[in-house]
Amino acid sequence: MSPFNLETCARPNILALEPYRCARDDYKDDGTNVLLDANENAFGPSLPKSVTANGAAAAASGNPEIDLLGLHRYPDPHQHELKQLLCNLRNTHHHTPKAIGPENLFVGVGSDEAIDALLRCFCKPAQDRILVCPPTYGMYSVSAQVNDVSLVKVPLLPAPTFGLDVEKIIETLSSEQNIKLAYFCSPGNPTGSLLAKEDIRRVLEHPTWNGVVVVDEAYIDFSPEGSSLAEWVAEWPNLVVMQTLSKAFGMAGIRLGAAFTSPPIARLLNSLKAPYNISSPTSALATYAVSANGLTTMRGNLEKIVVQRNRLIEEMPKIKGVGRLRGGQESNFLLFEILNQAGQPDNVAALAVYESLAESKGVVVRFRGKEHGCLGCLRITVGTEEEVTRFLAALEKSLAEFYGAQKIHGTEASVPADEAQREADASGIVA
Repeated sequence: MSPFNLETCARPNILALEPYRCARDDYKDDGTNVLLDANENAFGPSLPKSVTANGAAAAASGNPEIDLLGLHRYPDPHQHELKQLLCNLRNTHHHTPKAIGPENLFVGVGSDEAIDALLRCFCKPAQDRILVCPPTYGMYSVSAQVNDVSLVKVPLLPAPTFGLDVEKIIETLSSEQNIKLAYFCSPGNPTGSLLAKEDIRRVLEHPTWNGVVVVDEAYIDFSPEGSSLAEWVAEWPNLVVMQTLSKAFGMAGIRLGAAFTSPPIARLLNSLKAPYNISSPTSALATYAVSANGLTTMRGNLEKIVVQRNRLIEEMPKIKGVGRLRGGQESNFLLFEILNQAGQPDNVAALAVYESLAESKGVVVRFRGKEHGCLGCLRITVGTEEEVTRFLAALEKSLAEFYGAQKIHGTEASVPADEAQREADASGIVA
């Protein structure tokens, strides 16, 4: 018999991992559901309506040119054209007169590759740590566990601002040992709140901490013009600003993320990555998305999202059982409270509505009630006009059904015995 024993052969931190879960593991999409759970761009990618794979026709029509006959060759490992277009987009001079170029960039498989690569660059397993500010994006902690790196948590200030607790962060970086990275999400997920530039500056100006500040700007294009700090990396040797084409650009399916940083850190990240981490089709589609034509499409879709976001902000509080907007308005999602019969934010109510929406109404949102400062909250991605209309009607009906059941059975009787497990399952969704 083979002496192999997985339990003793594999690394303990990897054995402890749980497989990645998304809401669609529980609620499969049959083509009729309204998917307002993953902060995707419901208006589609920043591409023409019809895209041809024929190079000559693509060039003539202004469509992205994908050379399918060249797929037997390895892709460009440097992505210089794509990097230059990304820099052109972010060289706004709102924050510095300096300009950034391809030497300031790492591009990877979504922002997740950059999150992981930074950990591998700067953190020694089982020794170094990272600082995170809950509630925040779950992949920071997942990647830390994969790399056997522990967390130091400094919660955000209370809703609705969800700002950085700068005094506590500075104190922690001064007193705690081996913190190499500080991950800040701006706008936050699930908060939707933009972090103050001056708060980030104060952390960067820490007089003794030898570490890297990472600002995750996945949702930055939904924020006011000039909000991105990407070009600010020209001023700070230890600043990394991550972005993605998955959100405003509607290109989640191609998995393209970018990390803007100082040339020395960019060289580390580019030395660490797999030689051909970005495929040729991904590169071609991403390059088009950040070209003049692609930006025109993206900005048109963004305007439509803002209209529907404002509609949700106006209409949701009119529905009985919907509480306060708890986060900001600088993203393509909103964080709202769901109330119990007493008018208080309540996880039992929020979980019941979350399940009712998905299981009987075909509308999938995200339960975030177990996260720090998010009691009773659902996170709702902004959809198309039709999707928002369907969501609002479904939400009103689900809340009416919940309150009706409470009146018939009584509050205590209506709480299922497996409530804790159901909350844990709904909260275990990372993105």
